[in-house]
Amino acid sequence: MSSATLSPPPATASFSSSFLLPHPIQIPFNATRRRRFLLRDSSKRYRALASLPDDSEGARPEYTPWLIAGLGNPGNKYQGTRHNVGYEMIDHISRAERITLNTIQSKALIGIGSIGEVPILLVKPQSYMNYSGESVGPLAAYYQVPLRHILLIYDEMSLPNGVLRLQRKGGHGHHNGVKSVIQHLDGSRDFPRLCIGIGNPPGSMDMRAFLLQKFSKEEQVQMESALEQGVEAVRTLVLKGFSGSIDRFNLVQKYKYHKV
Repeated sequence: MSSATLSPPPATASFSSSFLLPHPIQIPFNATRRRRFLLRDSSKRYRALASLPDDSEGARPEYTPWLIAGLGNPGNKYQGTRHNVGYEMIDHISRAERITLNTIQSKALIGIGSIGEVPILLVKPQSYMNYSGESVGPLAAYYQVPLRHILLIYDEMSLPNGVLRLQRKGGHGHHNGVKSVIQHLDGSRDFPRLCIGIGNPPGSMDMRAFLLQKFSKEEQVQMESALEQGVEAVRTLVLKGFSGSIDRFNLVQKYKYHKV
């Protein structure tokens, strides 16, 4: 997969703004019979169109782009902490799909590529967790990504460590990063999310201290396995949508640490 450098979006971009690019995005497609992802209009600007599948290929994936954002805090201080597993998932997807995150846009580190032949935008907001929406909202508007294709990835204390859950939509669950994203998507909660379980603070441990704590060796082993499983789940979601495969994934995740 390849990446591309993009020009920054207009400062006035909102979630409902139209998608016009001063420069083209280069996203690879393997199929030969495909409508071009970008068309040039009479004003010499570029606008994005979803690529259409080749009728001869049999499968019917949806070629509307996906925005996949992992939440976390920037800086070495927070690397490897429980609150940054969203960042880690983006890093795993980046390596697996060979997508380089090499551009700063809308206060985020981004990379452009594809999963299969479906265009994706990987996003790591570089403002702190509580302001994540300042990146996700403008990027979704600029690339005209529909709500159903905005996948938010973040830590979830209500799930045991290393347990994943994919949802079509949901609330914020008192997660400040998710609250910020909802706010910058005009209050809508109707976007998919991949929740990564980190467990609850033990005893009377302060929640903030727990979130900013690094994993134990045992927990890290569980998390590495979960992140690998998460990459496969994201691939399935992008290529097949919320199919029976995702239902089975959630069921397996729910009981994977239950001993019979």
